[in-house]
Amino acid sequence: MSILGARLGVDIGGTFTDVVLEQDGERFSTKVLTTYAAPEDAIIEGMHRVCEKAGIAASAIGQIIHGTTLATNALIERRGAKTALITTEGFRDVIEMRTESRFEQYDLNLTLPAPLLPRNRRYTVKERMDARGKVLAPLDRAAVEALVDELREAGYESVAVGLLHSYVNDAHERLIQEVLAERLPGAMVSLSSEVSPQMREYERFNTTIANAYIKPLMKSYLVRLKGRLAAEGASCPIFLMHSGGGIISLESASEFPVRLVESGPAGGAVFAADIAARHGLKKVLSFDMGGTTAKICLIKNYTPKTARVFEVARTYRFKKGSGMPISIPVIDMVEIGAGGGSLARVDSMNQIRVGPESAGSEPGPACYGRGGKRPAVTDADVILGKIDPDNFAAGTIPLFADQSAAALEAEIGGRLGMAAEESAWGVAEVVDENMANAARVHAVENGEDLSEYTMIAFGGAAPLHAGRLCEKLGIARCLVPPGAGVGSAIGFLRAPFSFEANRTLFMRLAQFDTARVTKLFGEMEEEATRVVRSCGWSGAIEAEYKIYMRYAGQGWEIPVTLTPDEARAADPAVILKRFEHEYANLFGRTVKGLAAEITVWSVNAHTPQEAVAPVAPVSQMRDAPAEGRRSVFDAGLGRRVEAEAHHRANLPAGGRIAGPGIVTEDETTVIVPSSRFAVTLNDGCIDIRLTEAAPAAAVAAPKEPAHV
Repeated sequence: MSILGARLGVDIGGTFTDVVLEQDGERFSTKVLTTYAAPEDAIIEGMHRVCEKAGIAASAIGQIIHGTTLATNALIERRGAKTALITTEGFRDVIEMRTESRFEQYDLNLTLPAPLLPRNRRYTVKERMDARGKVLAPLDRAAVEALVDELREAGYESVAVGLLHSYVNDAHERLIQEVLAERLPGAMVSLSSEVSPQMREYERFNTTIANAYIKPLMKSYLVRLKGRLAAEGASCPIFLMHSGGGIISLESASEFPVRLVESGPAGGAVFAADIAARHGLKKVLSFDMGGTTAKICLIKNYTPKTARVFEVARTYRFKKGSGMPISIPVIDMVEIGAGGGSLARVDSMNQIRVGPESAGSEPGPACYGRGGKRPAVTDADVILGKIDPDNFAAGTIPLFADQSAAALEAEIGGRLGMAAEESAWGVAEVVDENMANAARVHAVENGEDLSEYTMIAFGGAAPLHAGRLCEKLGIARCLVPPGAGVGSAIGFLRAPFSFEANRTLFMRLAQFDTARVTKLFGEMEEEATRVVRSCGWSGAIEAEYKIYMRYAGQGWEIPVTLTPDEARAADPAVILKRFEHEYANLFGRTVKGLAAEITVWSVNAHTPQEAVAPVAPVSQMRDAPAEGRRSVFDAGLGRRVEAEAHHRANLPAGGRIAGPGIVTEDETTVIVPSSRFAVTLNDGCIDIRLTEAAPAAAVAAPKEPAHV
């Protein structure tokens, strides 16, 4: 598929909608406050802004790639369609019973998230398959017809169908789909055998229900968006970023909207991986901090870490198991309730707490002057001198420092006897430590040492906090790329067309069936390739193969990647060797005497990634002349310092800034702590490095404000 004209990337976040236009090697970007009631309004405004900057009409745009938090927010806020579940008799309460695990073992008042559907919206049919797909109890069509008539009378908009072991044999789910099409043609239908054909009924049922629950909303929004864009002159193809880090067609996104959950952050990880490849960085920690949340992701060998299951709508923000599991391919990221809009408060023990509640864009932090009375992280950054109130978002959004100070004194200082600046310091330290702690835990869980990693920071708020985060984590180097403030939207324009097909087929290596495995891989590759072709791509398509393995008796699996040749040969001896290698890497040893088994098989079809040109190293460094000076609070030193002020557009390649320093641009501000220096690289990246006189260990544990 040839792409004519400019390309537009659009990322709708909880606070800002980021819009990026690329044409003939030039990039134009803007940030617009997200319009919750009609998200497309912000997109249209942002599109016209960047088109005006580029000097083109909207009709010159040849492709639009979109990522959105709309699906996630609908699940969190329970704003979905009136949905019914049809499941196997005896399994009506699976989504409420969940699993036996307790994410907070000793909490007697544990609060579990309520299921998306109450019990009176969950229906059963008499049928049964065994784990190998053999019919134990046939499904009676007349009984299904009677049930569908009942659903029609109840006025359901969407129906989720999740039967036991349908991932092996989907015949009964197909029969229910036929009856629904005949007797309830207006309803949208989601089959678990299509949405998430994997074992574990709780995760599979929940994912299918989530898909059905948001399907009418997302379909309506995408149709509306397409019409609005066409009316404004942009009648080009529209594609959606999915949570696995690739692009799918608008039609596929409408059918499987659950795959759009986490689409925005996935674009950020793709953006960081592209920067890593250009700089030859094989171990990267991506740090994406926007207005509502922050995300961290481990990237090794230029590829973000992926997972098969993640959670949304956690009742305990940082506790695994406290949310709704969604079983789809996803880039593995850790979310922290720590964005620029995260609200600060003092708890009953007189300790400062930040998030997860966010001011969003309506009313926004107190400094926005839109009615917000409670202090947010952005208010702390304003008081600490990190943000220039007169030049926020290129001067398009005026900020009011006096309102930040009033909010901090009222909510924090008044309770703890601190002035506005000390209150702001406390808020900043708490939010930075929250993020640092989440990164430490994620690294330990994956057997990684963050001191070996380079941070890549992007998002509107990340460059403000990245330097301090590196101090806390002992990371010696951080890159802030050009366009960091709209990094996820740029990532959309770097992502391939892709689709990952998953299947459950339980198989012990001792009973390995080579012919069956070869057939399964072929079917999945054909399915995934078909979805990629539906995007209009006519060129070459590559496939990646992965299996999920464990020792017999273990509850969960680890991913094992196979080369195309290994997947086609399907040699159990080679597969066992691969598994033992990955297991030892993760846990330090293998387990002797236990049989290995495979539970899930995966094929990811994608368009080839364009080769990236390596960035040439800077030949010579020279001090960049300061354009001014600004007072900024340095948390590592615990006091205010006079920092060199620079504008990013004026920094030459090789320009060196000794910390403390401030680099401003239209969409964010880069803070260089006193412990670091910064150099502008040949591609425009700002490379923040540890000053030799200040080893990481010396700045990892500075003095802290009271009550933190």
